[in-house]
Amino acid sequence: MRTPKRRPAIPSLLKFVCLLPLVGCGGGEGTPADSGGDLNLASSEGMDEGLPPSILGAAGTPSGQEINYVPGDEISTGHLAVPDGSGPFPALVIVHEWNGLVDRVRQVADDLAAEGYVTLAVDLFDGRVGSSPDENRALVSEVQSNYEKMVANMNAAVAYLRSRPDVTGRVGAMGWCFGGGIALSYGLDGDDHDATAIFYGQLVDDPNRLAALDHEVYGTFARLDQGPSPESVASFEAALRAAEIPNDLHIYDEVNHGFWLHVDQDPDVRSEPALDAWLRLVAYLDRALR
Repeated sequence: MRTPKRRPAIPSLLKFVCLLPLVGCGGGEGTPADSGGDLNLASSEGMDEGLPPSILGAAGTPSGQEINYVPGDEISTGHLAVPDGSGPFPALVIVHEWNGLVDRVRQVADDLAAEGYVTLAVDLFDGRVGSSPDENRALVSEVQSNYEKMVANMNAAVAYLRSRPDVTGRVGAMGWCFGGGIALSYGLDGDDHDATAIFYGQLVDDPNRLAALDHEVYGTFARLDQGPSPESVASFEAALRAAEIPNDLHIYDEVNHGFWLHVDQDPDVRSEPALDAWLRLVAYLDRALR
């Protein structure tokens, strides 16, 4: 039987630190800066696997199913993708960007299911999708104003996955931009789970807060980004090290915010770093969840 972690009370100044993206997902330029930390550097040599179709803009109609996973909530509708076979499989909760649960995220869920993970793409915006930066910021602000509702939504997703007979019980959380900050926040304040994977998103640099984590953390970031900046990533890495939390973090040169989920926006520049980040992710999820 799993023993839930005892989590500290959420300090008021840190309660929402991971949630609000500094720039819009899917693009944005920043100023190159030195990372200032000894981040784990990956090599692109020997790559013999391709990128998943979802992040190349080459996926078809999402093939999973829409489900209501929060008890008593018929508005929040997630996208569930299940691997072929009888399992049991490890599981993932994935969190959308600041515009909501769109088909690109559903397609990623389908691709992760093809890798052998029962994957639930959650909906934190009550079924709504933003169509402009102002709408996106308004949706994010609603999550900011009710942090406990967000944690309850994520807890319900993890509980739903663990209740399935085709799930081993090991569950990870993963997200991009707004969703990356949510994944980290949930690692600190949600029910106990087994993996946290962050693609950009707001970070925490307090070792005392990060000590609430009990598993390795994966992070992919861009040097031409200010949300978070390379300096913020270095502070995050130093804080993880001080808290003795294992981590696999990497800042990719020559790319900006949103590069991984949207490789098709600039494939000549983004394909190589995105493939390296994907291979690191596959290896991390294997370590953490299998």
